[in-house]
Amino acid sequence: MSYSEAIEAIYASIRNDNEDIDTHIAALKSAMAREGLKEATFETAKLAQPNRQGRKLMQAYFRKKGVAVGFS
Repeated sequence: MSYSEAIEAIYASIRNDNEDIDTHIAALKSAMAREGLKEATFETAKLAQPNRQGRKLMQAYFRKKGVAVGFS
């Protein structure tokens, strides 16, 4: 799975009440390692909670899983 496919899978998971989110985060982490990326970038408009609190919650959860998150 490529980096962009992993990001899209996470957006789909977020729209489906975080269904299989941990699996998608693991796929994203491995795709980032293959492509040499240090941070995953998400579009704020595509998030379920695009406000600051929602972004910080997402960053904290992904950090626990070993993925740095940024927003555009």
